[in-house]
Amino acid sequence: MLESRSRRSGGRSARKALRAAPLAKEIRPIKPGMESSTYQPLDEKGMNKIHNAALDALEQIGFGEAPDSGKKILTDAGAILGDDGRIRFPRSLVEDMIAKAAKEITLFGRSTEHDMHIGGDRVYFGTAGAAVHMVDVEKNEYRECYVQDLFDAAKIVNELDNVHFLQRPMVCRDIADNYEMDLNTVYACTKGTTKHVGASFTEPGFVKGIFELLHEIAGGEANWRARPFVSNSNCFVVPPMKFAVESCQVMEECVRGGMPVLLLSAGQAGATAPAPIAGAIVQAVAECLAGLVYVNAMIPGHPAIFGTWPFVSDLRTGAMSGGSGEQALLTAGCSQMHKYYGLPGGAAAGIADAKMPDYQAGYEQMCSNVMAGLTGLNLVYESVGMHASLLGFCLESLILGDDMLGQAQRCVRGIEVNDDTTSLEIIKQTCLDGPGHYLGSDQTLSLMQTEYVYPNLGDRTSPKEWLEIGKPDLIKNAIKKKNEILSKPSIAEFNPELDAAIRKKFKIHLK
Repeated sequence: MLESRSRRSGGRSARKALRAAPLAKEIRPIKPGMESSTYQPLDEKGMNKIHNAALDALEQIGFGEAPDSGKKILTDAGAILGDDGRIRFPRSLVEDMIAKAAKEITLFGRSTEHDMHIGGDRVYFGTAGAAVHMVDVEKNEYRECYVQDLFDAAKIVNELDNVHFLQRPMVCRDIADNYEMDLNTVYACTKGTTKHVGASFTEPGFVKGIFELLHEIAGGEANWRARPFVSNSNCFVVPPMKFAVESCQVMEECVRGGMPVLLLSAGQAGATAPAPIAGAIVQAVAECLAGLVYVNAMIPGHPAIFGTWPFVSDLRTGAMSGGSGEQALLTAGCSQMHKYYGLPGGAAAGIADAKMPDYQAGYEQMCSNVMAGLTGLNLVYESVGMHASLLGFCLESLILGDDMLGQAQRCVRGIEVNDDTTSLEIIKQTCLDGPGHYLGSDQTLSLMQTEYVYPNLGDRTSPKEWLEIGKPDLIKNAIKKKNEILSKPSIAEFNPELDAAIRKKFKIHLK
């Protein structure tokens, strides 16, 4: 009996060791950019209706408060400036610009291994947001965010296989000057990760200095333009249906400088967007189409992401409810509209209303991430780490979220059905001639790593094993993992000569 237990234990240990060994990228069960379109909450009739309502809104209502530069760009392209100061978009103009727009783009990393080819049904998960607080899980409280926190988040993202890009998830509250904050945001993010970075810029006058920093990092303007590794997340619109003057001017500077732009419309259903989910999608689509016209009137085919990003309100209080089922549906519907136009798109998912990485956070984050992935949403923003309806960011949740996104991506990959996977011969051999189970079969052993995804921190032990190994605590293990990552230099860090040159030229706050 003892010998039998020993054999079973040894086999289990061997399987665990095999699972722990790193896999070559080409045979991993999940990978960046897998495709899906298996979940479609909108039917063709519904999408047509949303499309026509959006075009009617652009033609009949139009947009107020465009900057003078934007008025010229848009009217030169064929938009109409009315006596009421609103710019309206003829249907034919919108359709022409959709035809001119880039249907596939590449968002580059500083390292080529992190390049993301955006379009079609390919799915990538990443961070985003503008949290003003950090979640301190050890003290069970919130505190303000600092530039060191942003750098730490970037370092952690660089180590997580299932988080494919870093869009700035928090605001550096320890930097009072807005220009220095924008500049240091780019510095901290790019110093921490070689994955693609997204960032926002407060004023158009700041863009020149930020481009100087990016040219320094890239090794010259030509290198930057060949492989722009930072994109501009641009809230060019103030819902409902008004341009944001300074953001539009920032967008113009970024387009001229060769930077990809995320055209971001972030209305809140029941507050700054219609309460019905379909109505919120209509407004978001109309607003992003206006941005698409704007960008392509400047440079046809410039890399732009169709960022329909509407949020949901809890209509009892008016508070945002990013972790709701309605939010998951809203994001999935927006994703379908990206496909309707054949445009590269992004939207928000994975937001938790929960204040800490707990049971509520888990179901809120998983629900919308899986639904977004199954629709084939190209860029799933805010997918990990975000709490309190975007007010708090948590490094431990970021780490735990890597496991969550692994499971979500396994759902995106779907089920392969062929002669091998239907397994008739294996079933026959096992039932008629074999041991009556599949645990040791060649098929099981050959597929255990290429067909199945295993969590790094998640616990799947039996209660007995769990007791034997000291009752591991998920949050404590996430804290331990965080400290391990942050105790080492990031492989993304700039070489000392480049860093010294940057610090001599710019006011860098990161120690």
